[in-house]
Amino acid sequence: MSNSLAIATVTATLQRLLQRAIAEDFPKAKITIVRPEASGNNTPKLGINLYLYHVSPNLAWQNSDLRTRRPKGELTKLAQAGLDLYYLMSFYGKEEEWEAQRLLGVAVRTIVDTPILNPAMVADTINHPENSILADSTLGQQVDRVTISPSNMTVEDLSKIWSVFLQTPHALSFAFQASAVLIEGSKQVGRALPVRNIEFYTTASQPIIEQVISEAGANRPIVANSNLIIRGKQLQGEQTQIKIGEAIVTPQSISEREINLNLSLLPTEQTNSLRAGIQSLQVFHSIPKHSPLEPERAISSNVMPLALCPTVVPEVEILDMECNEDDLCSAEVRVQVDLIVGKLQRVLIFLNQVSSYNSTAYIFQAKSRQDNTNRVTFPILNVTPGRYLVRVQIDGAESPLRVDAEAQSEGRDRYVGPIMVLA
Repeated sequence: MSNSLAIATVTATLQRLLQRAIAEDFPKAKITIVRPEASGNNTPKLGINLYLYHVSPNLAWQNSDLRTRRPKGELTKLAQAGLDLYYLMSFYGKEEEWEAQRLLGVAVRTIVDTPILNPAMVADTINHPENSILADSTLGQQVDRVTISPSNMTVEDLSKIWSVFLQTPHALSFAFQASAVLIEGSKQVGRALPVRNIEFYTTASQPIIEQVISEAGANRPIVANSNLIIRGKQLQGEQTQIKIGEAIVTPQSISEREINLNLSLLPTEQTNSLRAGIQSLQVFHSIPKHSPLEPERAISSNVMPLALCPTVVPEVEILDMECNEDDLCSAEVRVQVDLIVGKLQRVLIFLNQVSSYNSTAYIFQAKSRQDNTNRVTFPILNVTPGRYLVRVQIDGAESPLRVDAEAQSEGRDRYVGPIMVLA
């Protein structure tokens, strides 16, 4: 998702692309981004004016963010908006030398050659000294790239834009749209404690995986030291390996109906290749080669979803804490987990206040990372002091909480950790 600077970043990126495109044929031409006026004081004598005249919800993303609130109105997850941006390019120059028409040709060629705004283009724009105000834009991190396409606009539609919206004499123009800009909300939201019972589904293929569970129990989370039990049919091959996400690991025990994979017994190299998150799990049977010239081949099973959960190291560091006059505190929280976190993985921290009444909950996103690491830092803002249960979610898989299992304890079966004290 992108932040609130995304719309301006799209316009600035388009401006730079067009400026580079016309520089060879029209070295003195300019790309402006102003509203066309009857006086013509703001539009160039020679060049292209790029004007964002309309923004509308993107139909493909309009229903993708339903039910972000509970019945009473509280947010359950960060909201988002998918937008289409509609631009009008108007072209200016000497008519007797066809300058406006030549500029139109160059602009259309640029859109055809560059239909997608990739991260490199966005980074080039926000890192330019003239665009320092856009330095914090996260458009380049948006998973779905912004695409550029001409608008199917009739003469009547175009005349309405010039006569009603702009109220200025018509100039040679061309309309196009940028889709879709995904803007994520920044309002703090809470998250309920996890459900203790989990149900899942299976798919069928050949070889067949019917069930993947932890030896600790069917409803227990799968963590870095879990012993996985993979049940199915025809699971044993001459060379059997398991693929979890992008990691290839070797199980310890294999039979036709069951595979045991103890993650805690894997070699360090294989353990370091595991990533927390919602992963795919497959069984691979390597096919022996009869000659050195044969390519590597394997038979794969159906894909099963696997939530590989991180575990939070009990000690949570609180750095640079400051509290305001309203008794709300801001700080940086450093959390260590037992799995390597990829630098591009999405990491969130969930804080649930331990309180007998009126407890509060928060969600914050981790700071960006330059390298893969198992220590993640979260900036937290305006949090009420108190004791908080801490969970870390990595790509959709969240760390489990510890439960008081003492038979004589007053808090039996309650969540007791990991705990962070903000005071």
